[in-house]
Amino acid sequence: TVTVNKQQYESRGASIHALSLHMQDFVKILGLKHRREVAGKSAIFSGEHFVLEETDWYLLNLFRLWWHYGISFLRLQMWVEEVMEKFMRIYKYQAHGYAFSSLEELLRSLGGDAFVNMTQRSVAESLLEVGVTQRFVDDVIAAVLRSSYGQSVLVPAFAGAMSLAGAQGSTWAVEGGNKLVCSGLLKLTKANVIPARVTGISLHSSEGRALYQVHYEGSEGQGSAFYDMVVVTTPLHPSRSNFTFENFEPPIADFPGAFQPSVTSVVHGYLNSSYFGFPDPKLCPFTSILTTDTPDLFFNAMDNICPVNISAAFRRKQPQEAAVWRVLSQQPLDKQQLKTLFRSYYSVQVTEWQAYPRYDAAKSLPPIVLHENLYYLSGVEWVASSMEMIAVAAKNVALLAYNRWHQDLEKIDQKDLMHKVKTEL
Repeated sequence: TVTVNKQQYESRGASIHALSLHMQDFVKILGLKHRREVAGKSAIFSGEHFVLEETDWYLLNLFRLWWHYGISFLRLQMWVEEVMEKFMRIYKYQAHGYAFSSLEELLRSLGGDAFVNMTQRSVAESLLEVGVTQRFVDDVIAAVLRSSYGQSVLVPAFAGAMSLAGAQGSTWAVEGGNKLVCSGLLKLTKANVIPARVTGISLHSSEGRALYQVHYEGSEGQGSAFYDMVVVTTPLHPSRSNFTFENFEPPIADFPGAFQPSVTSVVHGYLNSSYFGFPDPKLCPFTSILTTDTPDLFFNAMDNICPVNISAAFRRKQPQEAAVWRVLSQQPLDKQQLKTLFRSYYSVQVTEWQAYPRYDAAKSLPPIVLHENLYYLSGVEWVASSMEMIAVAAKNVALLAYNRWHQDLEKIDQKDLMHKVKTEL
């Protein structure tokens, strides 16, 4: 939960606009470096055989896609590019200080009602409508969504488009780990971080304005503080919310919806290449294996992961060597399943978490404004869940709070923003 005092907020208003940059610009400001890419090949596994295999030759990869799926991959690329081209407008809007009071208004400003409707219909339905074949959806689209969201092709079209855009190889990582972006920004803004868990927020009033008392528990016991403005960043859903709202009328209740459980197993061991059709481990060329939506498959994806620091001399392990693999599944892997994937292994580290919204669990989008100066950030995950979406939503909340505080209503929920932005240049 992020809190802001009136004096602090007014004195630092200009800083909000100063941080109005792409994430890549943040990296430059913080003195961080992009992590070097390490080449590797991917494949899609059906449980019995590989339905699609990547090679070292770009033209051969295109030919295989065409041979198996016709021009579906071109139709997919055109659809994703159209969505992303419109989505990128948000950076221009935010650079000019425009904000939106609801997720529906934000989406509508980017792609009209079509973008709003994309949160209510499945990615499979949208792709079939533009001419992508059912086979391509079942093989490729399903594999990507199982890897990213752990769910099927029934996820909403907008979330699916974001996932498919990330799968096209345009993403990047930071040397030393992406967490350095967050810690670097906290240091850059000189934020006063209180290492404690928020347990509740109660409403008070002061001079006709809302005043919020934030209760928390830390290593030194319980405490509280008063703030003029609060941004809630934890999901407000029954399975995740662990604090209460007091004195609000009407009451602020949990929003409907559930989260998709995900299990990440980091295994240091020898891949059982025979399970994937390669009796000789030296002949298995894949460093990333995605899976189709097959009932008997007990994992969603697995990949040979690299360290967060890549030296100039770093090389991937050979297929027959022990390597570190990340296995994504919906349930913890038992010993027999681990034995199926690995000939032997040295260690297994398991992390279970509520990773993403279960997109079939709710059809309405949560609000951004919970009260006069009480804002909610995590609702954007129900549009699409990714680091970029959270960054965009955080910038929107900052601009919205700033504009509302200073009564600059011309910067909130404006129509025809593309025309307005052009005239302001």
